[in-house]
Amino acid sequence: MGKVTGFLDFPRQTEQNLPAEERIKNYKEFILHLSDEEAKVQGARCMDCGIPFCNNGCPVNNIIPDWNDLVFNQNWRAAIDVLHSTNNFPEFTGRICPAPCEAACTLNINSDPVGIKSIEHAIIDKAWENNWVLPQIAKNKTGKKIAIVGSGPAGLAAAQQLARVGHDVDVYEKNDRIGGLLRYGIPDFKMEKIHIDRRVDQMEAEGVKFKTNQNVGETVDPEKLVKDYDSVLLTGGAEWPRDLPVPGRELEGINFAMDFLPSQNKIVAGDKVPKQIKATGKHVVVIGGGDTGSDCVGTSNRHGAASVTQFELMPQPPEQENKSMVWPYWPLKMRTSSSHEEGCDRDWSIATKSFVGEKGKVKELIGVKVEWREGTMQEIPNSEFKLKADLVLLAMGFMGPKQKMLDKFLIEKDKRGNVKASTEGDKAYSTSREKVFAAGDMRRGQSLVVWAIREGRQCARAVDEFLMGNSVLPR
Repeated sequence: MGKVTGFLDFPRQTEQNLPAEERIKNYKEFILHLSDEEAKVQGARCMDCGIPFCNNGCPVNNIIPDWNDLVFNQNWRAAIDVLHSTNNFPEFTGRICPAPCEAACTLNINSDPVGIKSIEHAIIDKAWENNWVLPQIAKNKTGKKIAIVGSGPAGLAAAQQLARVGHDVDVYEKNDRIGGLLRYGIPDFKMEKIHIDRRVDQMEAEGVKFKTNQNVGETVDPEKLVKDYDSVLLTGGAEWPRDLPVPGRELEGINFAMDFLPSQNKIVAGDKVPKQIKATGKHVVVIGGGDTGSDCVGTSNRHGAASVTQFELMPQPPEQENKSMVWPYWPLKMRTSSSHEEGCDRDWSIATKSFVGEKGKVKELIGVKVEWREGTMQEIPNSEFKLKADLVLLAMGFMGPKQKMLDKFLIEKDKRGNVKASTEGDKAYSTSREKVFAAGDMRRGQSLVVWAIREGRQCARAVDEFLMGNSVLPR
């Protein structure tokens, strides 16, 4: 590495945020990437450990020590080439990935890990600023046609890889714009949509054709896709939300998070959304303590909610993990997001018993404290409480992909309702139906964007091998 003692000489520096009172006035990104000098210093903290566990902690197996060293030496052009060799969209992961690579960093055993995500963010932003992100157009066409269903990160990664080896790729998207949950699930203040638009422009130049407002299984016949294309790749994500079947669930004002978040993204994009779900002036309760719940908190604060409360069914995690027990794996520990910092009351071990309404609209939530004993949840006696609730947002995760389309493809599913397909062997990512493949959340269930990119890339190689007998694409 450029500075062998860098991890001893320099402390970890995190990216700076705009103040909360300033950023909640709009929907723009507020995290500022490192300066060149700051990135150099953070790259110097990479400790040249004999076994870089960060590579395996990262689902796409980014070659992290290499680009850390290149940034230390200010060789930014080579750094983006190394970064792109494993990750099609580092501008996505550099903004919204939780960074399992940092949890796996060897320095994290007894110190603060290398700021890998912040360095990745700086590399890709500099690459776009300097016009280094260019189309990679295939020299020869194969004559093979591939349909990809879904334009989230798995579908986009697969489409780009397959187009670059000369296949004709059509991407079918049910929404009016490309991006899947990148577009209509992640708030703009976490990732502005210009990052998707630039990649779409690049991929169109590479030959990918995008077909919006094409709902496969509804307006597009799955059988026609199987007939018309040499291969079909299912990357439709896991969009079946977990519900909360308690008394009062039918009241107006109780909505799934994914009915709430996309409408705001459409408004930011300049669309008109009749009957938009708004948190303005309301007492908002978010049920679910994950990233989607956090996004609901941030959006509600930007709407001007009277109050925001977030409940989680599981116990409050520890402030600090026991590193000797969990490293290099992803630890369970207390995490406070930027949205929480903007204003939110949080509580754990809370179960919702019912909702109380007035004239058909929700007005109160009836909850109870619970405790967990040997994996079993039990209510704590005399702990029931009431809370004002004008708007309730259900953000409790996803059960898997929507089943209707899968049924029409006549493919086998696993016990959880996901597409059944292995990631190993001669038929990696292939479904029970000939020439139909699956990747991303539709295959593995609800997961991270970085896992979707990994599966999209790996599935692209499997499809290429199926069509051509071999593949030059990386696995």
